[in-house]
Amino acid sequence: MNRREQIEMSGGPGVTRRTQTVKRRRRWGGLRQQWKLLGLFEIDQQHELYSLTCVIKEGLKAAVQNTIDNPVPDELGDSDYSLEVTQIHEDFQMETYAGPVFASLRRSLGMTEHEYQQSLSSEACYLQFISNSKSKADFFLTNDKRFFLKTQSKREVLFLLSNLRIYMEHLEKYPHSLLVKFLGVHRIKIARRRMLDFFVQKYFIVMQSVFYPDDRIMARYDIKGCEVSRWTDPAPEGSHVIVVLKDLNFEGQFINLDHQRPWLVRQVEIDTAFLQTLNVLDYSLLLAHQPLHQDELSHSLSFATLIMRTKKSVNAVSSPTHGTSASVPGLVADEDAALLTPESNCATQSHMTEFSGNVVTDNTSLDGEKTEEPTRTGAESANLQVFLAQNRRLLPNFKNPLHVIDGPEQRYFIGIIDIFTVYGFKKRLEHLWKRLRHPQQTFSTVSPPAYCERLCQWVQEHSK
Repeated sequence: MNRREQIEMSGGPGVTRRTQTVKRRRRWGGLRQQWKLLGLFEIDQQHELYSLTCVIKEGLKAAVQNTIDNPVPDELGDSDYSLEVTQIHEDFQMETYAGPVFASLRRSLGMTEHEYQQSLSSEACYLQFISNSKSKADFFLTNDKRFFLKTQSKREVLFLLSNLRIYMEHLEKYPHSLLVKFLGVHRIKIARRRMLDFFVQKYFIVMQSVFYPDDRIMARYDIKGCEVSRWTDPAPEGSHVIVVLKDLNFEGQFINLDHQRPWLVRQVEIDTAFLQTLNVLDYSLLLAHQPLHQDELSHSLSFATLIMRTKKSVNAVSSPTHGTSASVPGLVADEDAALLTPESNCATQSHMTEFSGNVVTDNTSLDGEKTEEPTRTGAESANLQVFLAQNRRLLPNFKNPLHVIDGPEQRYFIGIIDIFTVYGFKKRLEHLWKRLRHPQQTFSTVSPPAYCERLCQWVQEHSK
């Protein structure tokens, strides 16, 4: 019998408790290592951030309840953008910024406040996402993986709030934008007796996850359109490790969208042009893919049905700033799900050009059969012009339709994230330094116009 065993047998309950604590810590350390390999792990009672996530949940539940009890107006005013609401709790306080504005956006996405509240404050533990980001931000996922919570600096929060109006206007003008959807901005202040000093105050934002639902995703990429530091070692073959790959990992591959490719190219141009007006760079195009199931593959669909779906997509849109309905822009109702297939999405872009005046000039179904020529009223024709100008598309009947695009064989998840890096003095110096260090190579720190052009070019060259 070794010395430790002798002490444990004779040392009484105190030693036993210490031994149990050591064993628990070792077990937790082993689990941590396993979960880190998976990219995220559960923040349970043994986790150092458990107390923080508990107060965040409690604060968010009360903040959303305030919106439930005080519904947002049909039209937003200046006071809604500058509104700050502070809620006092026993050991902390939660501040919510521009609450009605974000509630309006959530409503336009077809999200009820009750389901939003349930996801953010459920009893299930948050998940911590292990990011290779250079920032020191903490990334949390709700247990259902639907929403991201990310700690932000005060500067980043002020940047978002100062540009919130034009961000909302962009989403109203382009309802099918690929930009990340910000759903809330908060600050939490925690009493010192409950937390360590560096947890006393935290700013954080809530975002919709681009990769939701992720249960079938085969590969994930973070694309910036450059070469330097844009390779990540893939996971070992056959393992379940979640690794977010980068630009160089994607070389030799393509985003195969067929008829929907022009829509994607155009929307990336629109969204990056908007980011250029904000004078930002270093944002990422998130990309993931999964194979379509057999029942999700293309089927023939008459053009008359396409017209009906197009009309629904035009008329069902609710505005982030003026809407009263609670439907995702262009989302197809459940009862019509069987009518809309991936091929209808692909065919929409090419068939849209056939609308001329009030009459549809192409009356051939996708399987070659003739259909009746429907006539369109002036109002409907005008709606279609708006549809085209806003670069909308028929969205799939899916849980995350704004970030999902179906190609002939693959389903792609695509979104643009990390839009807070302003091209200021420090970034200009970094640009000059990288030009000297990496001659003849492309790197992320370039001017916003160059960054915009390069990412658009990447999408052009890697899609078909």
